[in-house]
Amino acid sequence: MRTEVVIEDWKRKDHFHYFSQFDEPFFGVTVNADVKNAYDFAKRNSISFFLVYLYRALKAANEIEEFRYRINDGKVFLYDSIHASPTINREDGTFGFAYMDYAEDEREFIQKSIKIMDEVRSQRGLVPAMSGENVIHFSAAPWLHFTSLSHARGFSFPDSAPKISFGKVLWENDRALMPVSIHGHHGLMDGYHVGLFIERFQALLNN
Repeated sequence: MRTEVVIEDWKRKDHFHYFSQFDEPFFGVTVNADVKNAYDFAKRNSISFFLVYLYRALKAANEIEEFRYRINDGKVFLYDSIHASPTINREDGTFGFAYMDYAEDEREFIQKSIKIMDEVRSQRGLVPAMSGENVIHFSAAPWLHFTSLSHARGFSFPDSAPKISFGKVLWENDRALMPVSIHGHHGLMDGYHVGLFIERFQALLNN
C-alpha cells in the first residue's frame, strides 16, 4: 500500500523541488559497520551471513520513513513497506537480479530468500524479476573493502530507490568491519536520515 504525499503541505517541498531539477539528484556516503556479532550469529546457526545483514539493513530502512518515499510521474508516494532487490553473485563470475519480499520475521525472510537465491543462481543472464519502485537496490562486492562507490546510472530513466552496497569484511582485532555504501535521492532524504539508518543498522547487527 502507498499514500500520496501532498507536496505543497510537505516539509520537504522545497528540498524536493530543488533537487529534482538536478541531472544527478543522488548523494552517497560510505561507512564501516561492525558485523562481528552478526557474522558469529550466522556461523553459529549455519545460515547465510549475506542474508543476515541484508535482512537487518532492510529492516532498518523500513523503520525510517524517508527510505520509503518514492517518486512516480512527478508525484511522491510513501509506501507502508519496502522490499529488497539485490544482486545475487554466481560461481561463474556473473550476477543476476532478485526480488525478496520484506517480512517482519527474520527466519521467514531468510528461508524464502534462500530459495530465491538458488533460482537466480540456476539461471543465466540478469534474470529480470518481479520488482517495482517500492524496493531498495542492494548489491554486495565481498572481494573489495572499498572506501567509496559509484553506481551505473541512466539519467533519462526515472529512479528514486535508495541503493545500498556491502563490501569485503576486514578483521581488525575484535571487530569485523564491512564497508557499507548508501545512496539516496536528495529530494527525499538527507544525510541526517542516512545517519539514522546507519545507527539503526548497527544496533540490529549488534543484537
